[in-house]
Amino acid sequence: MLRALVTGFEPFGGASLNASYEAVRRLPPRLGALDITTAQLPTSYARSAAVLEREIARVEPAIVLCVGEAKERTALNIERVAVNMQTARIADNDGAQPHNVQIVGGAPSAYFATLPVTAIHEALNGAGLPVVTSNNAGTFVCNHVFYTLMHCSAGNAEKFRAGFLHVPSWRKDSYEHEYEAGSAAPMTLDDIVRGIGIVLATTAAR
Repeated sequence: MLRALVTGFEPFGGASLNASYEAVRRLPPRLGALDITTAQLPTSYARSAAVLEREIARVEPAIVLCVGEAKERTALNIERVAVNMQTARIADNDGAQPHNVQIVGGAPSAYFATLPVTAIHEALNGAGLPVVTSNNAGTFVCNHVFYTLMHCSAGNAEKFRAGFLHVPSWRKDSYEHEYEAGSAAPMTLDDIVRGIGIVLATTAAR
């Protein structure tokens, strides 16, 4: 059996839940040849890396997928590039709001995900899910975690495949609101969970 670690984030910005962890915690413990372990990361520049690295050391996974919520996005976004920069438009859950600060001093400017990004895009599209391959994971805590993940992977003797998936916001009352004609309705939580499963299965198959 292969082991996979999948993480989501705690709520932030005054929200009562975070779509990333709401989806991640609904994953089954087994998916084909994968044993799945899930974890919640703090939405914190200072604390998230330590929690992620501790979970990687504990689980010893073959695949690590970090998932984050992006309110402005309407599709599943497979992130291709993590950049060594943190700049916050809003404060994190500790009140930190860095501006143009490196995540890891002296480390590479960027890392590429080691997930099979193109194959994942094709699989999600083939399943009828809205999907975008993104080259910009932002500079908030999501990118901070993504960069930390790839930096950890690069320096780990036991190599694992790793990457990041942004998911749209989801709220329990999403369908209580009317949407303008022609606009996309929000993704359902079931579809987000299904999409994460496809990312994992596609990666495991390669």
